[in-house]
Amino acid sequence: MTRSKSLLQTVPASLVTVSLRRPWLTLVIALVVTLAALGIAAQRIEITTDTSQLISPDVAWRVEERRMEAAFPQLRDVMLVVIDGKTPELAEDAATRLSTALSEDKASFRRITRPDGGDFLAREGLLFGSTADVRSTTKAMIDAQPLLGPLAADPSLRGVTSSLSTMIDGVNRGEVTLARIDKPVSALSKAIDGSLSGQNPAFSWQELFDTGSGGLTLPKRRLILAQPVLDHAALMAGENAAGAVQRAAQALKLDEAHGVRVRLTGEVPLADEEFATLQENIGAVAMVMVGAMLLTLWLATRSVKLVAAIMGAIVAGLIVTAAVGLLAVGRFNLISVAFIPLFVGLGVDFGIQICVRFNAEQADSKDPTEALRKAASALGAPLSLAAGAIFVGFGAFLPTAYIGITELGVIAGLGMIIALIANLTLLPALIVLLRPADPRHDVGFPQLAPIDRLLESKRRWVLWSFAVAMGLSIAALPWVRFDFNPLHLRDPEAPAMRTLSDLTQDPDRTPNTIDVLARNPAEAQALAAKLERLPEVSHVVSLGTFIPSDQDAKLALIQDASLLLDLTLTPFDIMPAPSDAEMTAAIAETQAKLAPVLAAHPGPNAAAARRLAGSLDRLAKATPEKRAAVDHMLAEPLGVMLGQMRLALQAEPITRESLPPDMIRDWESPDGLSRLQVFPRGDARDNDVLRRFRDAVAKVTPAISGLPVATQAAASTVAFAFVEAGIIAFVLVSALLFLVLRSVREVAFTLAPVILSIFLTLGSCLVIGQPINFANIIAFPLLFGVGVAFHIYFVMAWSVGARNLLQSSLARAVMFSALATGTAFGSLWLSTHPGTASMGKILMISLIWTLICALIFEPALLGPSPEGKTKGA
Repeated sequence: MTRSKSLLQTVPASLVTVSLRRPWLTLVIALVVTLAALGIAAQRIEITTDTSQLISPDVAWRVEERRMEAAFPQLRDVMLVVIDGKTPELAEDAATRLSTALSEDKASFRRITRPDGGDFLAREGLLFGSTADVRSTTKAMIDAQPLLGPLAADPSLRGVTSSLSTMIDGVNRGEVTLARIDKPVSALSKAIDGSLSGQNPAFSWQELFDTGSGGLTLPKRRLILAQPVLDHAALMAGENAAGAVQRAAQALKLDEAHGVRVRLTGEVPLADEEFATLQENIGAVAMVMVGAMLLTLWLATRSVKLVAAIMGAIVAGLIVTAAVGLLAVGRFNLISVAFIPLFVGLGVDFGIQICVRFNAEQADSKDPTEALRKAASALGAPLSLAAGAIFVGFGAFLPTAYIGITELGVIAGLGMIIALIANLTLLPALIVLLRPADPRHDVGFPQLAPIDRLLESKRRWVLWSFAVAMGLSIAALPWVRFDFNPLHLRDPEAPAMRTLSDLTQDPDRTPNTIDVLARNPAEAQALAAKLERLPEVSHVVSLGTFIPSDQDAKLALIQDASLLLDLTLTPFDIMPAPSDAEMTAAIAETQAKLAPVLAAHPGPNAAAARRLAGSLDRLAKATPEKRAAVDHMLAEPLGVMLGQMRLALQAEPITRESLPPDMIRDWESPDGLSRLQVFPRGDARDNDVLRRFRDAVAKVTPAISGLPVATQAAASTVAFAFVEAGIIAFVLVSALLFLVLRSVREVAFTLAPVILSIFLTLGSCLVIGQPINFANIIAFPLLFGVGVAFHIYFVMAWSVGARNLLQSSLARAVMFSALATGTAFGSLWLSTHPGTASMGKILMISLIWTLICALIFEPALLGPSPEGKTKGA
């Protein structure tokens, strides 16, 4: 026996011996340490939900991201309020009122802006269309002048009916045909009927006056960009701000009943929503997890007292690990909290190994103390080597740029040492004090003797079968999907995700844009020209985008329209709101003028006019409340439209100096840096489209950031971190194993099944269509740790002459250890959170392959034990 192996055997045995001599003292010391750790953990507990801290700030793309955030801090931690109205007027009115309300809430928001609206764009908006668009729009305004005049002077149901009377007079005089007024007549008739029937329809004057020939759209969607006050100490950092938006919307009656839908998305609501989903059925998942583990522990030991002892050691070790982890890294992150399942899974393995071997030894020796000493003597070296290998394996993540997994490696690695100490001190003490009954069953699996013989006689066949399976898995690797888009880990039916998905289909509002940082405006202009020529780019927005071309021609058209419409849109006298009697009288006057028109036009050309006559008749006979509702339905959007028209006709020349300071600050920093926003061409939801988009922009300039950059670059960073850590772990664990085992052959026997199980797990992912993602990739460190431990047990037992491994207590311990870990953490599959569910799925699949490799492949690989040694395992 080598000196290293002898040391690994004697030290654990000594710890067990000491704890057995003074079990009460051991228990008291463990209790004091646990309570002290609990106090430290309670005092220092902190979990950051800031996902930006999961990857090192020193990698190239994070450096560019920080440069952009430093220059434009208003772009970080944002909440996007998406307002959809049934009409353009409802959307604009809702956005105006809601943005005003949110701007006044300084406790919840640091900054509120309207990227697609506000006074500046409302006044200068016409200039951003083509000259033809401006000509078409101003002509439509001028053509509507006869109708606009009465409406501006009397923005009410009375004014609407007066305008109808004016149009009907024109028909009666032969100046206007019925076909010419079909559109407004039909729209008003439909709206009146809908209101009278209680449908609460939305009426749009903008759509009524739109000729459809211009290129200027009438948006029914408006956006508000909010930078909320965040609380990163809370699980949902933006919950208070989201509540503020909802409360403001409710107070302003911005809801479906009033023709408006207000939704939230953006990085803050998406993160909060993900954490809410994680909590959604966490209680049920936790109950299943604990229940599955307790049941498996009982099946492994057939003793409630042994189960209690194992759980006591695990709980104490977990508390101590949490305290040590907080002292080591300062706070937990969204990845490092996974030390809990890692610790429990591997801690359960150590406990099962000791208790199952204790049962086996107790069957021969009725003295529980002696049985524990023998178990410690037999398992001390394998357990210590397994813990050391796992510690080194987790330590391999330290040099990587994936800070989330690095901190997990630190905490979980230290946790393995704590788990080993707890199982070599507290667990034996608890067993002695609880005095479990003698086992009444076979500790091993004698019924598996035929399989032992089969693995020995058909050894080559078994090995070749696994070799073929591994070859197929390796060949299939190019088709295994690695999807590191964090958005794909979220529930697609969650509100913020549905809103985001909706936005990505809008080419002008997609969040999948790339921000480019230029050193000065001149460089920004040159970069914009290069980027515009890329086939992967739809268009580029910069500060220069807000200084339109051909302003003189457009302003001339606007000024002509303003001269003609000034008094029309801004009359000297505006009539006060009408009484119900005045509205009834106006309706009757319109009916009287409409009657001769219908008599003179009995054919189908007057169908719309006849419908209007019926609508006016029902309106005249309706209750005052219903007439008031119709008045409100028509007057509210009329006020919005007239206000927008007045502003649009006040357009002035736009220069760099006349742009609003807030707008300039969104595109140029105080020290002269300029920002470009680049939009992708094609389906912005497609990973391949985004990858080509990002690669194309990166070839023009490396100074890029944004969601497509973070998504693609983070994927590369994480993938490289796992490859890097995998290579380091393989080298370090191999060196440690060789240092102890002093045999290249035994090292190979230990690691070959681990590598095999990893490839078989990846092959299974391909078969079931499960991509590897940010969440489930964390299953692989657990797979590595458990796999190394299992195979160390078998190899070290084989090296000292153990035979018939499947019939041994070791096989029982390994099987139930895998089942305890697999069933407990496979229960994560039940989570409503897609990322967590995929982690549970991969954990279950990987542990099944680990168990198969340990119980089938490993015995066949090992073959007959060394000559002259025939001890039982």
